[in-house]
Amino acid sequence: MKTNQITHEELSALCLELSMLFHAGVGAGDALALLTEESDAEYQPMLRAMAEQVDGGGTLSAAMKETGRFPVYVCGLVEVGERAGRTEEALASLAKYYEGRVRLDRRVRSALLYPAVMLMLMLVVIAVLLVKVLPIFDDVYASLGGSLTGVAGGLLALGRWLDGAMPVLWVLLAAAAVLLAAFAAMPSFRAKLTAAWRRRRGDVGIGRKMNDARLAQALAMGMASGLPMEEALDLAAGLMEDTPQGKARCLDCWARLDRGESVSAAMRGSGLLPAGACRLLELGQRSGAGDAAMEKIASDLLEESEAALEDKVSRVEPALVLVCSILVGLILLSVMLPLMHIMSAIG
Repeated sequence: MKTNQITHEELSALCLELSMLFHAGVGAGDALALLTEESDAEYQPMLRAMAEQVDGGGTLSAAMKETGRFPVYVCGLVEVGERAGRTEEALASLAKYYEGRVRLDRRVRSALLYPAVMLMLMLVVIAVLLVKVLPIFDDVYASLGGSLTGVAGGLLALGRWLDGAMPVLWVLLAAAAVLLAAFAAMPSFRAKLTAAWRRRRGDVGIGRKMNDARLAQALAMGMASGLPMEEALDLAAGLMEDTPQGKARCLDCWARLDRGESVSAAMRGSGLLPAGACRLLELGQRSGAGDAAMEKIASDLLEESEAALEDKVSRVEPALVLVCSILVGLILLSVMLPLMHIMSAIG
């Protein structure tokens, strides 16, 4: 039976509660059992099964993977924490990370809702102008002994084509609406589409910035726990299972380290982290504070990725308004200017 992944809100709350129980000295199995008693009925079977697996000798990360409801990033970072002896810190870091994701998701939804509604309304206005209004102007021009030419004539032809293709367009519009509804209401369907996108475009642009932040966070935890860099890279590569390009960069960096390159040179040559981050890491290692430098890098990269995403979203609304306004103005000007010339010649 397929299961849905846990929401970001629930992930943040669960990781925070587990980290607090670990901080109080409660074992993983007992912590999961306590959460089972207090959680919603939806999550009780999952938490009970996890508690039984941990009590049977399994690790928390393995129990998370077994449920199939936790993201790769959560399972991987918890495994990093377990192997580094910093499970509590890993859970606290995950709680903070997904709390930020919840706030960011809310900002993104609120920022995109108004532009999306505006886009739909303007598309309706443009369609009405092309299909209903332009033919009226064409009749007016015909009664005056002229016809729509140039841009207006092309738009009139487009409007007639849209009018003839309206049944097909309605079917396509209904299919798009069903797809969007399924994407919003079915987490499993949404997860499949998201995973497919990550495999193809998940390491480009903002996705690359977010991957860099995830890798830096895992490396910072490994370095702070005294793990060898090669082992920390192996664990970080496990976080990139859903992004082949990111995993390839980790493996390339590991191979460069195996050939004797320095850590900063290997990261710079493989493109694992930005050049500025590599320079900061090199300075930190020379001063004996490499783990602190990596934590600073992880924090800066996370803030940079969130800022880049917010900046991208903030540009959507003005871009939509500008494009739609230009289209509407072009349609009206292409019709009204020739009409003004005709009326002035008549007058």
